[in-house]
Amino acid sequence: MMMKIFIISALLLCLTACSSTTKTEREIALELSKMMKPVPESAIFSDPDYFIWGASMVEGDDGQYHLFYSRWPKEYGHNAWLTHSEIAHAVADNPLGPYKHSDVVLPARGKTYWDGLDTHNPTVHKFGDKYYLYYMGNTGDGKVMKGFNYSHRNNQRIGVAVANSPNGPWQRFDKPLIDVSPDDNAWDALMVSNPSITQKPDGTYLMVYKAVAKHKPLPGGGPVVHLVATSQSPTGPFIKHPDPVFTAKNDKFPAEDPFIWHQDGEFWAIVKDMRGAFTKQGKSLALFKSKDGFDWHKADNPLVSKIEINWQKNGIEKINHLERPQLWLKDGTPAVLFCAADRTREHSFNVHIPLLDPEELK
Repeated sequence: MMMKIFIISALLLCLTACSSTTKTEREIALELSKMMKPVPESAIFSDPDYFIWGASMVEGDDGQYHLFYSRWPKEYGHNAWLTHSEIAHAVADNPLGPYKHSDVVLPARGKTYWDGLDTHNPTVHKFGDKYYLYYMGNTGDGKVMKGFNYSHRNNQRIGVAVANSPNGPWQRFDKPLIDVSPDDNAWDALMVSNPSITQKPDGTYLMVYKAVAKHKPLPGGGPVVHLVATSQSPTGPFIKHPDPVFTAKNDKFPAEDPFIWHQDGEFWAIVKDMRGAFTKQGKSLALFKSKDGFDWHKADNPLVSKIEINWQKNGIEKINHLERPQLWLKDGTPAVLFCAADRTREHSFNVHIPLLDPEELK
């Protein structure tokens, strides 16, 4: 009898150890701060005449790499992202570039459209045999201001354009994919923006998006939260779920710019940590994980990056902003991290950060 108890105890101990090892290996594989390689000086996308901001890349069936990015004329100043941004398209033969501008895919199309004057913050995916370009758009009075133009900010909505090829043509829709809720008490009663989407293992779709409530005085409103929505199709309709995610105690706006994906049986997200609520490193990029896509917790190793770039030739450079994280996954594994960056508010660019394969970390 004692021998049986000893054998069972030994087996349980072994199973516990094996489980712990598997978890540790998975955490190491997704400790993104250790996966980030030095950045070649050529791995940026910049234009002397435009502010360049968030960018998302997809590999085409043509073997080329297609970058979709936000841009707006430098003559209007940085805050014109809210009123004069457009989503453009660049192409390269290598995931790290250099990318060459090709065309504008979502230009202004008239203030009577919900996205008629401004398109911004793209995230592109291939689902099945089609390409889906998710973005936020708005309309308003078209005036550039030193501060926020709330006629545009509070008209932000989420849309999607669809194409058979990343070279287009792209089909836009006359109604938003995600609109504000009609209930003035809802978390997303004032505006919605910044979509991120992934396909779940069951073939359905999970989206996380930014929202602003009307709980605080207008026109700014607040608080700023992130919500989850699900759909059977990449073009909706999406069912909204009520509870905010990426929250922090006593912080009304802790996170921004989520990018979500599914890997190794879990959902993962990179967010902009506004003040270090998750990383304890001040303004930074933070890693979250979730079993189901609804209940999110910071990862065991939450720091993805401080606000800096580690260049191949010149080493670490502290910069002003590093945000709008977007991953390109190769065979389901993070391979390149695309981020919007700037040194001053006078110029901005997109940087493409190569990542180590998890096997290289073992």
